[in-house]
Amino acid sequence: MTFLLSLLLQMQVGSTPDAGAAAADSTATAANAAANAAAADLSLIDLIVKGGWIMLPLFLLSFVSLYIIIERYITIRRAASVPESFMPGIRNLMVKGDLQGAKMLCAQTATPLARMIEKGIRRIGLPLKDIETSVENVGKVEIARLEKNISILGIIAGIAPMLGFVGTIIGVIKIFYAISATGDFGIAQISGGLYTKMVTSATGLIVGIIAHIGYHWLSIMVERLVFRMENSAIEFMDILQDN
Repeated sequence: MTFLLSLLLQMQVGSTPDAGAAAADSTATAANAAANAAAADLSLIDLIVKGGWIMLPLFLLSFVSLYIIIERYITIRRAASVPESFMPGIRNLMVKGDLQGAKMLCAQTATPLARMIEKGIRRIGLPLKDIETSVENVGKVEIARLEKNISILGIIAGIAPMLGFVGTIIGVIKIFYAISATGDFGIAQISGGLYTKMVTSATGLIVGIIAHIGYHWLSIMVERLVFRMENSAIEFMDILQDN
């Protein structure tokens, strides 16, 4: 009997360290789970707040970029909506000598191309060189209207990443200030500065990329419309020479 009691005591003592280790592992697992849950709960707004005041001008630039892209896209699309039958209709009316009908057709179309052709029709009777100059001048004015504010996108494409870099510098300053204030180099001292660096740099790059794409996309749309206007101007001058 005494032998059995001592054996049971030895087994209980031997199992105690294992139980303690298991409890420690459970505690560590719970702590890791809580940390992961906290990281998962970090929202977009929290990240923006971590970026600091530099996020305000970046958001302003992003709003301006999107506004210009949408507004210019709609304007250019409307300007390019010229029916394929427009120039053949102008030719037929001018061959018939119906200049008033040609003017009405231009007024009904109401596009940069139509306004350019209408100016040429109104100058009929003058030397061809003067008519051509008038058409070219109206075309330049219309192109300038189409390109309005597009150059701002190019400026934003250069400024936004630079502002993000400023945020990176601010983040580095925060890190070194925290280290000098505490005399310790650890996660607590560098985490805040790293948040500022990463968030502002990423935001600046995203805004710059959007503005860069919008600038070149709208420029291509304007170039296509300009090419079409030039061809129509040449065709209009050919009609005058034939008549």
